[in-house]
Amino acid sequence: MLRVHDLSEDDVPPDRPPQVSVILPVRDGQRWLREAIDSVLTQTLSDLELVVIDDGSTDATPALLDEVRARDPRVIALRQEREGLVAALNRGLAQARAPLIARLDADDIALPDRLARQCDYLHAHPDVVLLGGWAEIIDENGASRGKQMRPNPSGLRETLARKSPFIHPTVMVRADAARRVGGYRSAFEAGEDYDFWLRLADAGEIAILPDVLIRYREHGGSVTRTRELRQIYSARLAKLASAARRGGRPDPSAALAAPPDWHDPAPGPFERDSSRLFRMLELADPELARAAPASAIDLAAITSQLATLTAGERKFAQAAVLNLLNGDRKLPGVSRASLLALLLRLGPAKAIKLMLKG
Repeated sequence: MLRVHDLSEDDVPPDRPPQVSVILPVRDGQRWLREAIDSVLTQTLSDLELVVIDDGSTDATPALLDEVRARDPRVIALRQEREGLVAALNRGLAQARAPLIARLDADDIALPDRLARQCDYLHAHPDVVLLGGWAEIIDENGASRGKQMRPNPSGLRETLARKSPFIHPTVMVRADAARRVGGYRSAFEAGEDYDFWLRLADAGEIAILPDVLIRYREHGGSVTRTRELRQIYSARLAKLASAARRGGRPDPSAALAAPPDWHDPAPGPFERDSSRLFRMLELADPELARAAPASAIDLAAITSQLATLTAGERKFAQAAVLNLLNGDRKLPGVSRASLLALLLRLGPAKAIKLMLKG
């Protein structure tokens, strides 16, 4: 049986959309960009287009893209000012002509048959709108780190309700479903992918192909505490919005046009409790904990939501409470006994380790 991706380029009518569009956002990615692009253009599935969105690069990225475009017409290079990842991804979604859209990052490498495997799966499973995969971890020089990211393909909806089981640069989605749910949303900064997966799961089935599809590069530039906290905050809001939709209620996040500020003195009802919690969690930063006025110490913001804290939120809460315990000032209305009790409630074993370390 002849599969679509068995067709040669000469067999494909010039006016027919490609089978797959690969979206690759980049900013100042000259170091690894060529390798990422070559891994797409040498796929066993050649009926594709590669949509690269340059988000205001100031390095050699634009020149590299001009060079690649000159030798392969399947490459489409779009340039925008520094509008951010969400704007770049949505521009790619709007530009893509194929019914299937794959993602790749500018520092990762797609294995040669990655697109063919995912296309075969989606052709065989028409109800699936979101398909992920596994990844091998490599270092900045491309050497294997001897481990792989292998999300469990079973029980995906249950996992998705708690956290994202998808590795973003491995995913392939159906274009019609992606556009129907509205693409990525800027309000969920640093967690825009998780919000997108939750909304795609409302539109159809989800799956993970238990095959290594990409080489995922880990390199310098560790995630800052602030960005990690923003990612966790966005994930909490995304889950709350998803729960409302599943309950047949309107999406409470639909009115958010930008990432909420958890310091907003008048937050909306949707983000109010989460903002109250995250004002406490940011005290995991010792400097913020030292500078926080006594009136800002709101232990009830944590205790009232203790049962719903994720592992990441619990980690920040433990660090915040420990910082307050280790502080050299007295906090009116907040005793050391209450701080210690909360630290133990957040996790006795972890509390002991943190106190010994501190």
